Amino acid sequence: MTDRLPPLYDVHEDRGARFTDFGGWQMPVQYDSIREEHAAVRETVGIFDVSHMSEIEVSGPDATVLMDRLTTNDVAALDPGDAQYAGITTDDGILLDDTVVYRLPDGTEAGSASAVLSDLDDGLCEPSGDPAYFFVPNAGHDDEMLARWVDHRDAGGFDATVANTTDAWAMVAVQGPAAADAMEQAITNEGAAVSVDSLSPFQATVAPVADVPSWVARTGYTGEDGFEIVCPAAEVKAVWNAFDAQPCGLGARDTLRMEMGFLLSGQDFDPDDEPRTPYEAGIGFVVDLDTPFVGRDALAAARADGDGPTETFTGIRLHDRGVPRAGYAVTDGDGTRVGTLTSGTMSPTLGEPIGLGYVEAPHAEPGTDVAVVVRGDQKAAVVTAPPFFGR
Repeated sequence: MTDRLPPLYDVHEDRGARFTDFGGWQMPVQYDSIREEHAAVRETVGIFDVSHMSEIEVSGPDATVLMDRLTTNDVAALDPGDAQYAGITTDDGILLDDTVVYRLPDGTEAGSASAVLSDLDDGLCEPSGDPAYFFVPNAGHDDEMLARWVDHRDAGGFDATVANTTDAWAMVAVQGPAAADAMEQAITNEGAAVSVDSLSPFQATVAPVADVPSWVARTGYTGEDGFEIVCPAAEVKAVWNAFDAQPCGLGARDTLRMEMGFLLSGQDFDPDDEPRTPYEAGIGFVVDLDTPFVGRDALAAARADGDGPTETFTGIRLHDRGVPRAGYAVTDGDGTRVGTLTSGTMSPTLGEPIGLGYVEAPHAEPGTDVAVVVRGDQKAAVVTAPPFFGR
């Protein structure tokens, strides 16, 4: 896949960032040190370029029906300005991706959201019209999800417009205990629909960030308070420069999400290499069996058998020295394999090695003693339900 460059690429390069390929994008992995960037988010505030995330817009009379057919949560429950976490599953209930779904102001036409945001003087209530959404698949999944939505729309005869607007938007995440203060300083509050500090988690509003009309959501991937700002790609430099915050790369984003036990698409689940249902992956709370989504029948049958998944996604904390990595075996301590790690790191917050992965149900109870095989040696460990530290 050809490397795609985020619109802030030259800003990162000038700052001395180290880059990595992620989902076909050249993204900053770190600027100073992962530990320093991680600590900034846990203690004060950090800023991330997450423009590699995909954006798909859906609008029209049947937009809600189409979204409810293809995501596992109850999209019909969303009002303009609401967001929800959801899975995207196959007919067999296997996760293709996870996503956040946002309901835009009614009347927004797919493919023109940035223009609509510029014209909104009355917040989220105007203009009226058909429902509109955008959802955020993971990096490199935009073409796949566009095709999935278009094919399902056409097969079902739904009246909806679907547009891949990944290249039109940029996305910046401001995360940490001081994120709300940083946002208030960057926003021309007289032009905001509501004060961003009044937003609850998974709520969003239209606001001018550094005078750039933006979609601001109280969401994130770090476990800290924070906001994600979606703005026109051509104007993102003004948004980025409005914040006096530690720039953070994907390395710190990964250690932060692992400490919280958040899934990474393509690593903690993958339809080919790590096929898992939402129940196995520990996100059964995003499955609404009262909605007729693709994969619903398979997941309903799995739930009806009453036994639960044979393996469960959970955390592991090592007592012994050694860094756990994806693919390392989890054993019962006597050499019998009972699971496999899918992610692992040295926790910057705890100074201890931690991992995430799938463990057979009888051994997945928090507090169960296990071992992780690191370079042929069994390292004593304990099953620990994330997050790995008190919140």
